[in-house]
Order: sequence, then structure tokens, then C-alpha cells
Amino acid sequence: QVQLVESGGGLVQAGGSLRLSCAASQRTFSSYAVGWFRQAPGKEREFVAAIRWSGRYTSYADSVKGRFTISRDNAKSTVYLQMNSLKPEDTAVYYCAADKFGLGSGSLREYDYWGQGTQVTVSS
Repeated sequence: QVQLVESGGGLVQAGGSLRLSCAASQRTFSSYAVGWFRQAPGKEREFVAAIRWSGRYTSYADSVKGRFTISRDNAKSTVYLQMNSLKPEDTAVYYCAADKFGLGSGSLREYDYWGQGTQVTVSS
């Protein structure tokens, strides 16, 4: 069982930046694809970004493309989400998730392990 812990959330003004981290409890995490998802109040959880185990393949939701960057450091069993040019509509709880089979798709159902989430609030 892999445990995931997100950190780095907080309150930021529009146009600002935050970097989220997702740390895993096991080194097998380095062979998994990892995705970031978010859920705003009253809305469904949605895909944000994903990265495969090697870090060479990444994908993004259209709403964050060009502003967010996903990366990973397998030696530290950690995946990052750098968020720049933040907008009020980015406000949500952000979750990281791990996919054992390494595809890194945008579908929530493909992910086997989930963190507890970290709150990101962007003020206007």
C-alpha cells in the first residue's frame, strides 16, 4: 500500500505561484505514473496533469496548459506541480494519485492510490 502526502497548498493572490509536492511512502512509487487532480466546492474532481514513471511523458488539462508544470524526482519519491499565473478559478483541493500500471491517463478510475489533498485558494 502506497501512502501519498501532498503539501505546498495555501492562499495566494491572482497571478502568483505555488509549488505542490506529493511524497510517497514507498520507493516503488518511482515506477508508477502520477496524476494531479483538483476538486472545487460543488464540482466534480477533475484532471489537472499527469506524468509517467520516467518523467518524459506529461499531459495537462487545457485549463492549465502553459501555466502548470508537473515533474518528478524518483530518488526522492516525490512529484511536483509548479503552478504559475494562478487564477481564482484554480481554487480547489488538489490531490495527487498514483497509477500502478503507469499510463498516467486523465481518468480518475485508472488511479490506485490517493492522497488526502491540499487546499489551494487564489484570491482576486
